[in-house]
Amino acid sequence: MARVLLFGRLADVAGWRERQVEAPSISALRALLSGEDDALAQALGGPGVQVALDQAILRGDAALSARSEVAFLPPMSGG
Repeated sequence: MARVLLFGRLADVAGWRERQVEAPSISALRALLSGEDDALAQALGGPGVQVALDQAILRGDAALSARSEVAFLPPMSGG
């Protein structure tokens, strides 16, 4: 199972910060999380939300393994 981390307001919306989730890919993981919680679905689909796979920002989809760590990061602001 992949380790899933939510940060900032994403964790606030979901009501959890860390979970173990079984999913074959990032897109399947998003679909699974979104199907469980409408508010989280909206937050994950919002502008500026980024995904890090094993501590590297990811653009697009990727396969997950049992050792994967996926972090959903809220939009960054400041300077």
